[in-house]
Order: sequence, then structure tokens, then C-alpha cells
Amino acid sequence: MSEARTIGEEPVDDVVVRVDRLTKVFGKRAKEAAERLEQGAARDEVSKLGTAAVIDASFSVKRGEIFVVMGLSGSGKSTLIRMLNGLLDATSGSVEIEGAAVTGIDPKRLRAVRRSQVSMVFQHFALLPHRTVLENVAYGLEIQGIDRDRRLELARTVIGRVGLDGWESRFPSELSGGMQQRVGIARALCADTPVLLMDEAFSALDPLIRREMQEQLVELQAELGKTIVFITHDLNEAMFLGDRIAVMRDGRIVQIGTPEEILTDPANDYVAQFVQDVDRTRVLTASSVMEPPAAAVPLTMGPRGALKTMRDMQISGLLVTAPGRKLLGAVKDREVLRAIQQGETDLAALIDRTVPTVSPDTSLSDLPELAITSGLPIAVVDQDERLLGIVPRVLLLAALGNVSTDTSEFNVIDIPPAIDPLLVTQTLDATEVPDVR
Repeated sequence: MSEARTIGEEPVDDVVVRVDRLTKVFGKRAKEAAERLEQGAARDEVSKLGTAAVIDASFSVKRGEIFVVMGLSGSGKSTLIRMLNGLLDATSGSVEIEGAAVTGIDPKRLRAVRRSQVSMVFQHFALLPHRTVLENVAYGLEIQGIDRDRRLELARTVIGRVGLDGWESRFPSELSGGMQQRVGIARALCADTPVLLMDEAFSALDPLIRREMQEQLVELQAELGKTIVFITHDLNEAMFLGDRIAVMRDGRIVQIGTPEEILTDPANDYVAQFVQDVDRTRVLTASSVMEPPAAAVPLTMGPRGALKTMRDMQISGLLVTAPGRKLLGAVKDREVLRAIQQGETDLAALIDRTVPTVSPDTSLSDLPELAITSGLPIAVVDQDERLLGIVPRVLLLAALGNVSTDTSEFNVIDIPPAIDPLLVTQTLDATEVPDVR
């Protein structure tokens, strides 16, 4: 079996949608305007030639990815998605889906691409009012020429997936807005195309139904592995749904990145202002804010080495690891000092094994309670309990408050000393503690 060809570091076989320098200008002199834009002209400079809706857009969407295009009204995002399936002709540039050209082809070939490669879910449902739920869902298969019994069988299966069992014989007018959109999604899924385009699909729904539909889309995506291009003006929706996000402004894509990248490393002031009010707890995870586990020692260090480390770092507790950095638990200064005074040499006997731990992908919203109840930074561990990092309270609060998390501004280990360092020095002379640095 041959290896996938690559462009840069991206395997071609993993790319389902490829957009290259796509431009759309409305007006009689659109071609001339597009050429000027490609040469670097600003949008306003070509306004007399035509209205530039999308300018020099380039991106690729990987198989099984939810790729969100986000922007305010007039940014060009809806025009962009309509060029992806040929509803609008591109002025210049190209679109490919599964290697098949969408731009610059004759209508017959374009219809074939639409039937087999791409389905669309619209903002206002676009259901056929004279057809039942079952018939609406099966419509895409009817266009493909699938026989009636087979397409209705497939439609019933998809209807069950989107939670519409028992509504098959109803008409769109008998359904709520949320239920109508479920029919729209079911119709797109039933067509069984590799690509699903969703243009502001949930924006007409009330907030509670909208959130429910977002969660159901994520569940369906995990089950079916479709490649989805989702258009929205809602940043929180983009952050919740997107594997990657393209931010548009005035027809241009100004940044493409993961939700975390968009939130923590905005490309310019526009993106920074756009994301400043986003609910960060829905986006960031423990891995986003964790720091190297400086307040950790191996079990072999023993009580004296542990106490010296706490004294040097001005902290009152340490995480303890076994070989391979497997987390065992934590020790506190008072217990360690008492053990030394009693002549004990086994650090293992002093370990508190109830230290709170989280995985790297734990949502930030789940961390504050742990930070409050524990006297130690939250430990981030992998599936084998290996210590990956820590989340000190000060960095957690900084992340939640959308302020700088530059560790040079903070003491990374945020545990207040329970024992005065001078008291430790008086109790245990420094020469008695081995130098473990």
C-alpha cells in the first residue's frame, strides 16, 4: 500500500476540502476587481469595479474535522460556503472536494459532485412543506436515484439517530423550529455524502434548543465521522464545535487555528477583541494552563531531601513520584519534619495518596473546586498516572480571568509556607540535609 503524498507536512489523502485563493466579486467588472485584489489592492480600492465578498481565501479541511468559519455579518462567510458547493460561481481561485473540482466545471458535472460529495443544512431549514418528515429526509437519496423502499429504510435509521422517532408522518408545519432543523440535519446525513456544509444552521433557534443541537451535532460527528464546514457569527458556538476555526473580516481570512490557539494567541487586535468576552472555561483545558512540575521529587530523595527542596522553594508541600514519573501522592512539611526528628528515613510512609489529579483534556471549568479544596497545585497526569504538569491556583485564576499567564510574573508554586523557613533552619541545621540540587 503506497504512502499518502504530502504537501508540506499535510497528507493529501487526509484532505477532503481544498480551497485555493478563492475570490468572489459581485459586479460587471468582477474579473478586473479580482485581479486587482490578487495584486494586493484593498477592498475599498476596487469598490467602483465591484463588491468584493471573499478575497483570496485558502484553507483545507481534513477528513472527519469540524471546520468552523466565523465572522460578523458582511464578513463573507456565507458567500464562501456557497462557493464550496457551487451555489455561487467563484470569480477566481479553486475548490476541490475529495479531489473533484467544484469550480470551473459544467453544470452536469457540478450536479454529480453535489449528489455524491456534499450536502447542505440551511439556517431556515429549507424543508419541502408538502412532504412528510420521512419523505424530506429521504429526498437526497431520491435525487441520487435510490429506489423508494431502500431510501425510506435508510431515512428511518437516520431519523432515529437525530431523535425524531414517531414523527415520520408529520409535516414540517407541525414541528417546532428545533425539530425542523433536526429534519434538515437528518436529510443531509441520509444523503451519505462525505462533506456536510452548515450555514448558520442553529442561529434561528432559541438558546436552549441551540445548545442541545450543538451537543447533538458533536455526538453525531463522533459516531459518523463526517467532514463538516460550519458557518457561524457566534464565537462561543465556534469554540464549542470547531476542531479548527477560520476567522473572517471584510472578506479575508485573518486567522486559522484551534479554538485554544485563537483564544490564547490571537493574530491581531481584531481577533483579540473578538475573543475577549468568550467563555474560556468551555475552550481551555488543563493542558492549556499547566506548568512543568517543579514542586515534585522522586521517592528516592527521602525525607531530608524533600524538606530541603521545600525549604529552598519556600513551599509547604511536594508531589512525590516513582520511577517513570508515576505520581504517588504528596507530602507536607510538618509530617516530613516530624519524621526527620523521629529518625525516620522512609518517605513512602508519609505520602498522602488522595492528591487530586486530572487528565490533560479536563475542562478548565472543572478545576476551580479542586484548587479550592486542595492545598497543592492540581496534578495533571496521563492514563498511566505519569505526572505531566501542575496547575497552580494563581495560573488557574489568571486563565479564568483572561490575564497574562507569563510565569515570570508569578511564583509558579502557589502554596503558602506552613512553617517559617527560619524555624526549619533552627530545628534542623542545613549541614544535616544532603545537597540534592
